[in-house]
Amino acid sequence: MQQNGQLPIHFPGVVPGAAIAAQFPMAGGHVARQARRLYVGGIPFGATEQNMMEFFNAQMRTAGLSQAPGDPILAVQINMDKNFAFLEFRSVDETTQALAFDGIQFMGQSLKIRRPSDYKAKPGQEDGPTGYLNGIVSTVVQDSPNKIFVGGLPNYLNEDQVKELLIAFGPLRAFNLVKDTTTGLSKGYAFCEYVDAQITDQSIAGLHGMQLGEKKLIVQRAALGSKTGAAMTAPVTIQVPGAQQALQNMKDTRPTEVLCLLNMVTVEELAEDEEYEDIVADITEECQKFGEVKSIEIPRPTQGMADLGGLGKIYVEFGEIGQCMECSNALAGRKFSQRVVMTMYYDPDKYHRRVFE
Repeated sequence: MQQNGQLPIHFPGVVPGAAIAAQFPMAGGHVARQARRLYVGGIPFGATEQNMMEFFNAQMRTAGLSQAPGDPILAVQINMDKNFAFLEFRSVDETTQALAFDGIQFMGQSLKIRRPSDYKAKPGQEDGPTGYLNGIVSTVVQDSPNKIFVGGLPNYLNEDQVKELLIAFGPLRAFNLVKDTTTGLSKGYAFCEYVDAQITDQSIAGLHGMQLGEKKLIVQRAALGSKTGAAMTAPVTIQVPGAQQALQNMKDTRPTEVLCLLNMVTVEELAEDEEYEDIVADITEECQKFGEVKSIEIPRPTQGMADLGGLGKIYVEFGEIGQCMECSNALAGRKFSQRVVMTMYYDPDKYHRRVFE
């Protein structure tokens, strides 16, 4: 049909409004339309409406969130000036299920997916996805008994660096590093939830009190219901080698000239002579950046000495306490062979007597 001599404009993949309303009864009206739209923040440079539509339609089909024939997404609108977009779906149910893509990587960037600001859920209407999509870390950490608060984070750590620290214990379901809305800089705390709820206590026990730079982490269950709610903790045996004892020692250990590095090597790596020598050389070279390395000890498996103390730990003696502290601040929280490094100061008297624990 022509209007004023002009043909009506149709966008590729977009069904005209009348056809949408006829095929999907819920499509008509502003309120219903808002229930079929999702806000997408943090879109990468170079994203287009076409490639975003193709990406999300493919993801919906791959994840099994779209059962009906055809594409679930009818239109994409991008605001390049403000770096966000809106997705419009053909049905309310598919819109709700697509919220599970919050945190998905698109063109190397993590996307934030939300309801529109003027969205209002109808009574009895499902307001969130019913399932979890493997490999996608949501940017919204819902209130639950397994929601974890992580405080005392150095402000210079970015989202990926904090995630690396947390996933040392297991895959995350959700993660949010809280930032200043004006500057975009980290406020020094975050919230997270693990896919496996049993990892919650292991992570808390392994990370609480951990030295990161000049700060120590405060890790606990987020209080539920009120700001004064008490955090719940339970002592467990954790999987990071030596971490449990290290964190107990940290509470009473003052800086010394001997630094103990944990979670850098495994007992298996120390068994082979050639690999052992390479590890000693690498650690010595790295630590010498911070001062004089007087000696280094890396206990290794010895035949007939199954109970040898300090296995899996590295002990480095510096010329001065200040050098040892500088090294600790620099290495704590860094990755070595895909493992997050933990540090603690060690008693020089025990070190010189070769008492490793």
